[in-house]
Amino acid sequence: MARVATAPRATTRGAAATGSRSFMQILSRLLFYLLVLLILLYTLIPFYWAVRSSFTPSAELFRTPVSYFPANPTLEHYRQVLGSGLFRRALLNSTFVSLTVTLLSLLVGAIGSYALGRFKFRGRTPVLYLVLSMTMFPQIAVLGALFTMVNRFNLYNRLGALVLTYMIFTLPFTVWVLTSFFSQMPGALEEAAYVDGATPFQTFYKVLLPLVGPGLVTTGLLAFIAAWNEFLFALSFTQTPDKRTVNLAIFYFSGTSGSQFEVPWGQIMAATVVVTVPIVVLVLIFQRRILAGLTAGAVKG
Repeated sequence: MARVATAPRATTRGAAATGSRSFMQILSRLLFYLLVLLILLYTLIPFYWAVRSSFTPSAELFRTPVSYFPANPTLEHYRQVLGSGLFRRALLNSTFVSLTVTLLSLLVGAIGSYALGRFKFRGRTPVLYLVLSMTMFPQIAVLGALFTMVNRFNLYNRLGALVLTYMIFTLPFTVWVLTSFFSQMPGALEEAAYVDGATPFQTFYKVLLPLVGPGLVTTGLLAFIAAWNEFLFALSFTQTPDKRTVNLAIFYFSGTSGSQFEVPWGQIMAATVVVTVPIVVLVLIFQRRILAGLTAGAVKG
C-alpha cells in the first residue's frame, strides 16, 4: 500500500518541475523578445523621426501637439537638397573618397595580411599587435601629427588628404581581419600551387585571394561605411565648399530660406536620409556575407 501511495506523489512532483521549467523558458523568451524590441526602438526611432521630419512642411515641424505622421507630406525638402549644387558635389566627393579608401585598404591590407598570415618570421606577433594598437587611438589624439603631415605633403584642402588620413583607421582593421583568414588556410593549397609551377604572388591572387571573399566583402564594406561617415578629419583638412564631404555639407547647410537665424531642419533631415539610405541598402544586400566574414574570420578550424 505504501508503494502505491508514493507513486502519485512522485508523478505530481515531476509534473510540477516540468511546469516550472516550461514557465521559466517562456519567461526568459518573453524577456529576450522584450529586450530585442527595446533595442529596435532605440535604434530605429531616431531614423524614423528623421524620415518623418523630411516629409513634414517647415511650418508643421514644431507644431504642438506633436504629430507622429505628417498631415501634409511634401517632397519640397528633397527638391531643395538635391537641387543644391554644393550638396551634389559633396556626394561626389564622399563617393570618390570612400571608394578610393576602400580599394586601397583592400589592396594594401590583403598583401600585408597574406605576409603576416602565411609566412613565419621574427617579429610577426609584435607587428600584429602593433597593427591592432593603431585602432585604439582616438582620432583627436593623432589629429595634430596628421595635420603637420598633410601640410608637409601639400595636401591641405585636397581630397587626397582625406584618402591618406582615412586609411589610418581603415587599414589596420582590414589587415587584422584578413590575417585571420589567411592564417587558417590549409598549407596544402600553397603546396599544390607550387608543384604546378605557380609563383608566391600567383598563389596569392589566383588561389588564396578568391577563398577570402567573405573577408574582403566584410572589411571593404566596413571601411566604406567608416570613410563615408567620417567627420573630424574632413572638418580639419578641407576648407572650401567644393572639397566638402556630405557630413560637412549637412553641418554647414544653410538652406534656401535666406535667413541666417533659421535652421532648415526639414532640409537637414532630408539630406540625412539621402546620405543614410545607400549605406542601409548596402548592409541589407551584403548582410549574409558580413556575418559570414566576421564569424569565419574569428574561428580557426
